[in-house]
Amino acid sequence: MPTQAEPPVLLAVSDVAHILNCSPRHIYRMAGSGRMPKPVKLGALVRWNRREVVEWLSLGCPSPYQAKAR
Repeated sequence: MPTQAEPPVLLAVSDVAHILNCSPRHIYRMAGSGRMPKPVKLGALVRWNRREVVEWLSLGCPSPYQAKAR
């Protein structure tokens, strides 16, 4: 019986761009301006926590300033 693989905990910029239907460059711009969850840096790699991205989407993509005000 085949088992489903667990989704990755950390997402690459291409994965986040695919989820948001935008370019990887736009993801970097949004992260750099603080309009989305901060990425995790692993050496030269940049990854986003899947849980944080999904939670951010479920809240309507608020800026971190709006999220802290809640």
